[in-house]
Amino acid sequence: MKQVIVDTGPLVALLSEKDVHHDWVTKKMANIHTPLLTCEAVISETCFLLKRHSHEKADVVLELIDMNFMKVPFFLGDNERKDIRRLMVKYANVPMSFADACLVKMSEQYSKSLVLTLDSDFLIYRRYGNQSISTIMPYD
Repeated sequence: MKQVIVDTGPLVALLSEKDVHHDWVTKKMANIHTPLLTCEAVISETCFLLKRHSHEKADVVLELIDMNFMKVPFFLGDNERKDIRRLMVKYANVPMSFADACLVKMSEQYSKSLVLTLDSDFLIYRRYGNQSISTIMPYD
């Protein structure tokens, strides 16, 4: 079974019943093997958006990690930082967020993974410079 890397949008949608994609993500999660993988930038964005837009308790995101529903294996080391900067420069016209760049890098580190996202920019981004990223999104 392929590992799934999760982006901010699906996490917010999963945790907020008010989100327009809540039902879609809930149904998708029934067929996804956990733990999901993500990065600290996604955790930060998710906490911020939950608190700001849906008034949900942001600490529930950390609870998902405690429950082993999600893991944060990504480390921003010297090599990763250089690659992420290169990606952000390359896709500056999109524009690419720091979190998105981390997820693209993670898709390289976990080469058989899928990225669960609501962000159609992942159809534009390329890993290893020229390979499309396998995704799970509502636009498939």
